[in-house]
Amino acid sequence: MPAAQLLLLACLLWGVGARTAQLQKANDQSGRCQYTFRVVSPNEASCPEQGQAMSAIQDLQRDSSAQRADLEVTKARLTSLEGVLHRLTLGQVAEPSETEQGQQRQLDTLMREREQLETQTRELETANSNLLRDQSVLEEEKRQLRAENEDLARRLESSSQEIERLRRGQCLQAHSSSQDVSPGAREVSRWNLENVDFQELKSEFSEVPASQILASPTSGHPRSEDGDTGCGDLIWVGEPVTLRTAESITGKYGVWMRDPKPVSPYTQNTTWRIDTVGTAVRQVFEYHLVSQFTQGYPSKVYVLPRPLESTGAVVYGGSLYFQGAASRTVVRYELKTESVKAEKDIPGAGYHGQFPYSWGGYTDIDLAVDERGLWVIYSTEEAKGAIVLSKLHPESLELEQTWETNIRKLSVANAFVICGTLYTVSSYSAPEATINFAYDTVTQSSKALSIPFKNLYKYSSMVDYNPLEKKLFAWDNFNMVTYDVRLSKM
Repeated sequence: MPAAQLLLLACLLWGVGARTAQLQKANDQSGRCQYTFRVVSPNEASCPEQGQAMSAIQDLQRDSSAQRADLEVTKARLTSLEGVLHRLTLGQVAEPSETEQGQQRQLDTLMREREQLETQTRELETANSNLLRDQSVLEEEKRQLRAENEDLARRLESSSQEIERLRRGQCLQAHSSSQDVSPGAREVSRWNLENVDFQELKSEFSEVPASQILASPTSGHPRSEDGDTGCGDLIWVGEPVTLRTAESITGKYGVWMRDPKPVSPYTQNTTWRIDTVGTAVRQVFEYHLVSQFTQGYPSKVYVLPRPLESTGAVVYGGSLYFQGAASRTVVRYELKTESVKAEKDIPGAGYHGQFPYSWGGYTDIDLAVDERGLWVIYSTEEAKGAIVLSKLHPESLELEQTWETNIRKLSVANAFVICGTLYTVSSYSAPEATINFAYDTVTQSSKALSIPFKNLYKYSSMVDYNPLEKKLFAWDNFNMVTYDVRLSKM
């Protein structure tokens, strides 16, 4: 019976498109009941041959197999969908937690980026504020210089008028004197008298080049007691005299110098200048004349083979000595040949901000020159931050002798050497600072001092001694200044 039902179902499925179907039931020859279905073909007018019937059956079998394959695919897809639905049902509780964690991580990242942006904004605002403050200071200094220039112009005009008045007075006096002599002696006396008048006028009104005025002492104080120009202890520092102001922000601090032991083609008036604001400082400006330096027109620009660091460079015997950037190496650069002649590491010396002066600026290694030669001022881990002073050979840069002081380098603003004695400056920004300590390399002892020292522009980043001119050279907040000094008699 089930077989008959399946057969009936198959016939019904196959005959979906048929118009009519007939069912007959009769006994066969053996007496068994036999069911017969008759379905009218919708397309065929007559019954096909036996071979065609077999082909049709095979087509039906292929269609049945294709439908069975489609059914299996559909079943597999349903099974997959059920598995996905099951997993989704199980992960309903855990999924929101993972989503919240991801959102929290994104929120944390955004907060960090916001904090970084706020920090950068504050830094930019601070830098902008500093630049505006520096600009206002420069504008004020510009106004002061303009006023000084106008005052000097008035004084010059007044002096010119006074000179002209004196010349007229002298000429009238000479003419009246010549009329008073007797006719017989007038020819001889006239010549002598005119010659005397001319010599007097020449001595009173002769013009002097500006370079000679700048190179000579301007303070009116003697260089040392009893006219002695030799060595002695520092006992007095004069008022600062401004020679030049830097033109740009790179000149906020720097170093300028003259050679106390000049060699050809350089003279004692040849000046070198380095603006040390920047990450790769290589340019050295040379001014052959003092007037070129004061007016800001360099005669030559050197480009060093490696960048330098700090404001501790010096020129001595025709060579520039400087500290290589981010190293404890001292370099001797010969200016005439524009080549490096020697390099030497200072043993154990701190560098790149390890033991600087109190104002910073990577001033760990500071070179100095005095009447006795070339020196280097630094500190080491072994000295625990105290100033170490070494005498250098000017050609090989070998350390000839070393002294360890009891003066902490970070507690002073700058240092220089005069006649073998180390002197330190108390502050780089206080208007009324002092020369506060001295260390004598002969007695190997230090003492406290209180010699007034003025920071006119309140940011002295470099103080050096020139033994030839007996002056201190300094760089004070864009300004290049000098100080006269007085030494006691040895």
